[in-house]
Amino acid sequence: MQTESNPTEIHPKGERQLQAHEAMSDPIVVDTFGGRVHIQWDPQAPATPFGQLGFFIQFLKTADLFMPWVRDCPLQYNSPNAPSKVDILGTYLLAALAGQKRYAHITAMRSDQVNPKLLGMKQVMSEDSIRRAFQNCDSEICQAWQQKHLRLTYEPLLTEPYLIDIDTTVKPLYGKQEGAKIGFNPKKPGRPSHVYHTYFIANLRLVMDSEVQAGNRQAAEHTQPGLWRLIDSLPKACWPTFLRGDCVFGNDSMMAACEQRQLDYLFKLRLTTKVKALIQLVSGTQDWSPAGGGWQGVQSSLQLMGWSRGRRVIVLRRRHQPPPPSLPATAPPQAPLPFEESLPQAAVYEYAVLVTSLGDDLTALSQHYRDRADAENGFDELKNQWGWGGFTTQDLTRCQITARIVAQVYNWWSIFLRLAFPDKHLEAISSRPLLLYAIGKQTQHSGQTTLTVTSTHARASMVQAILTRLSRFFRRLILSAEQLTQAQIWRLMLSAAFKSFLRGKILQPPPLLAAAAP
Repeated sequence: MQTESNPTEIHPKGERQLQAHEAMSDPIVVDTFGGRVHIQWDPQAPATPFGQLGFFIQFLKTADLFMPWVRDCPLQYNSPNAPSKVDILGTYLLAALAGQKRYAHITAMRSDQVNPKLLGMKQVMSEDSIRRAFQNCDSEICQAWQQKHLRLTYEPLLTEPYLIDIDTTVKPLYGKQEGAKIGFNPKKPGRPSHVYHTYFIANLRLVMDSEVQAGNRQAAEHTQPGLWRLIDSLPKACWPTFLRGDCVFGNDSMMAACEQRQLDYLFKLRLTTKVKALIQLVSGTQDWSPAGGGWQGVQSSLQLMGWSRGRRVIVLRRRHQPPPPSLPATAPPQAPLPFEESLPQAAVYEYAVLVTSLGDDLTALSQHYRDRADAENGFDELKNQWGWGGFTTQDLTRCQITARIVAQVYNWWSIFLRLAFPDKHLEAISSRPLLLYAIGKQTQHSGQTTLTVTSTHARASMVQAILTRLSRFFRRLILSAEQLTQAQIWRLMLSAAFKSFLRGKILQPPPLLAAAAP
């Protein structure tokens, strides 16, 4: 009987496969321009790329912001294997702080074994768990929860004079999401989108609320219901000094609602036919006076078709100055008006027309509207440096919930930054590398946990001094907890954060605000 012989190996054996423990323990030799380097993996060492996040977590704990937000969250799970609320919301917070814009990016944080424990989490959840978390939640209950905690963030500041910037921004979509409609989209015409209707406390970069609506609901009539619910819920003493917005809000319905509430406003008008006729009428007068910033102004009155009454308007102009040939134009220049077409280029002006109920002079009103540009900076930061440009799901409800979660984390981080730098606002693109990014390695000995931080930032010594000062400030507040309530601690923290805005004043309790809250 013929016996089977072993088959001949066509390909000879190469190097033996390394066992898992050998691959991790043996260093790898790498030749570099600086010489030979031995690289070794240590997956068991608790380490994080966000080594300075502990100071922000100390801020959240001292102010008692994070855990009440988690406890009030309406998420409910029936399965014993379901994730906890703190793991879900903690993952959202870490993702927003890291500047992530897609659910798929969450996977990059799952190896962090340091910061989740500092937040009271067991683990960073997977992208699928986060995406499905609020799938079956009641939208109205979630809205009440989120608006309550957004309000707690800025509530003590409402005792001081402030104004509200109202504006909308477009979020382009690339799928078949609910509410993906074609509306006004100057950068991507014809692209379906969502619209974010947002209310800022002007110059403080704090979001009071934001509503996500379909892309074709950009008009002021879709902003008003949420805006008036917010303002009407406040006691009269805590109302803004006035509302400020661009030409979307310069219509009779919006202004009549303000006048009905005796609330002042400052809006821009579109250059319609009658507005252009007014510009032509006043252009030949000698009443123009300096309005600051290279602008000239003249006041008049105007009642457009459809307006219920005449209103005060301010016509502003400045000479048209094309950008140098070496620099590209950031926006298309305003076309000359019909009566200017025969004039030389040096006599052509750029015009803006404001409508207002304020009694301030031309210079103050012109400056007020120029200050509105800061709201555009807030939108740019939230869309491009936080998560408003992403985290998209098929239904509109989860997009809305995620937008408010990002706004909540953005507000917390903005206040933390103001404590570090009271005189200015740093955007995330510069504040994250400065106050967040650092290699942190955790060790434990004799029951004591130590986090060793190594910053690679060029201003590491300055950052160390700032964060040390903040930590000591938080410790002093905690040691005074027996004499201070949590609300008093939060007012002291806001007073320190916005001391330039408050001119050193200590915030007082808002009058009857808790009773007026919805």
